[in-house]
Amino acid sequence: MSASSQTFSALLPGDVSDDSSKRALLAEIDASCRVPVLFFVISGLLWLLAGTALALVASIKLHSPGFLASWEFLTFGRVRPAHLNTVIYGFASQTGIGVTLWLMCRLCRVPFVAPGLATVAAIFWNIGLTVGVVGILIGDSTSIEWLELPRYSTPILFFSYVLVAVWAIITFRLRREQHLYVSQWYLLAAILWFPWLYATAQIMLLIEPVRGVVQAAVNWWFAHNVLGLWFTPIGLASIYYFIPKVIGRPIHSYYLSVLGFWSLALFYNWNGLHHLIGGPMPAWMITVSIVASVMMLIPVTTVAINHHMTMWGHFGKLKHSPTLRFVVVGALCYTATSLQGIANSLRSYSEVVHFTHHTIAHAHLGLYGFFAMVMFGSLYYIIPRITQREWPSLGLISLHFWACFLGLALYVVPLSLGGILQGLAMNDASVPFLKVVEGTLPWLKLRTFAGLLLGLGHVAFVGNLVWLLARVFGPYRKPVVAILMGAETAAVVGK
Repeated sequence: MSASSQTFSALLPGDVSDDSSKRALLAEIDASCRVPVLFFVISGLLWLLAGTALALVASIKLHSPGFLASWEFLTFGRVRPAHLNTVIYGFASQTGIGVTLWLMCRLCRVPFVAPGLATVAAIFWNIGLTVGVVGILIGDSTSIEWLELPRYSTPILFFSYVLVAVWAIITFRLRREQHLYVSQWYLLAAILWFPWLYATAQIMLLIEPVRGVVQAAVNWWFAHNVLGLWFTPIGLASIYYFIPKVIGRPIHSYYLSVLGFWSLALFYNWNGLHHLIGGPMPAWMITVSIVASVMMLIPVTTVAINHHMTMWGHFGKLKHSPTLRFVVVGALCYTATSLQGIANSLRSYSEVVHFTHHTIAHAHLGLYGFFAMVMFGSLYYIIPRITQREWPSLGLISLHFWACFLGLALYVVPLSLGGILQGLAMNDASVPFLKVVEGTLPWLKLRTFAGLLLGLGHVAFVGNLVWLLARVFGPYRKPVVAILMGAETAAVVGK
C-alpha cells in the first residue's frame, strides 16, 4: 500500500462525510486552490534547494576557509546572508503563504477567490526575491541582519504581500462558515502583523534611519518578531488544524487556545532586545524584554498542553501518517525552542551563550525544527487534495522524515552544547581566543554533515513531489477521491 492510501483511508475522517454536498464543496475548494497554492509551494521548495546549497557552502567555509575562496560572490559575508534570505523569504514565507491560502479557503468554506491575483503576487514575490538575492551576492547587501535584501528589491516584495493580504481579507469577508476557528485567529493575526513589522523596520532602518543604538534595538525587534509574529502564528495555525483533522477529534481545550493566542499577542512583541544584553542600551529596555521573554511561558505552556492532550491516545498513528509525524515533531520543537529562548534571555545564561554557536542552534531549532517541519507535514496533507493524486513513494517520505529529523538533531544538539563550552572558554581569561576557535572545529564539521543530511531530505521531498506532479497528467493513476470513495464503499459492504 502506498503512503497516502494508508493515510487517507485511515486518518482523514474529517474530509469524508455522508453529506455529498459537503464533499462536493471541499472538492471544489481544493480544485480552486490548485494553481496559486502550487505556485507558492513549488517556488518555495526551489528556493529551499538553493538555500540549502548556499548553507552548505557557508558551513564548509567555517572550518575550511579556503573553500571556493577565488569566487568573490561566494565569500562567507555574501553567501551567509544570501542563504538566510532565500530560506526566510523564499522557502519559509512562500510555503507559509501557500498553506495559509489553502487553510483560509477551507476554514471559510469558500472556493479560492481571484486565483489570478494570488498567482500574480507569487510571480512578483519571486521576481523581487531573485533581484534581492543577486544583489546580495554582487555586494549590495544592506548589512542589516534579516533585512539584507537591497532597497531596490523590497518594494517588489511588499507589493506582492499587499496582494496576498487583500486576498485574505476578501476571502474572510466572503466566508460561508461564520464560526471562527483557532487556526483563523492565528492566520489573520500573521497576515496583519507582518506588514506592520516589515514596513516599520524598512522605514526606521533604511528609508529614514534612526540614529545610534536605536538601530540595533529596531533590528532585533524585527528579527525576533518576524519569527514570533509571522512564522509562529502560521505554524501554530497549521498544528491546530492538522492534528485534530488527522486523528479525528477536537482540540483538547478551547479556553487554553484563547489564553495561548492572546498571551502570544501580548508578550511576544516585547521580545528581542535580550539579544543586546551587555550592549550600550538603557537597562530598562533590556529588563522589559527579559520579563516579556519569561512571560512567554504562558503561551508556550498552554499550547504544549493543548497539543499533547489532543494527541493523547493517538500517538500510534504517527507510524502511518506523514502529516502527523512532521507536525508533531514540529510542535515538540516549538516547545523546546521557546524554552531555550526563555533561558537565553536571562542575563546569567546570556553571558555564557551570547556570541556562540548556541545562538545559531537555537535559531535553527525554531525556524527549521518548528516551522519547516510543520510546513512539510502540512504539504503532505494539502498537495494530494489539490492535485487529486496520492504520493507515489512511501520510501521517499520516510527518507525525507528521517534525514531531516536526524540532520536537525545532529545540528542542534552538538551546537547547543558546543556553544555552552565555547562561551565558558571565552569567559575564561586564561584560555587564548585561538584555542577557543580551534575547539569549535569538531562541532562545525558535524554541522556540515548535518546540513548534508537535511539536503538529502529536501531532495527526497522535491523528488517525490515532481513524481506526483508528473502523474497528475497521467490518466492511468486513480485519483484520491476514487480511493476515498472506494474505501467508503468497502466499509459499507463490510458492515
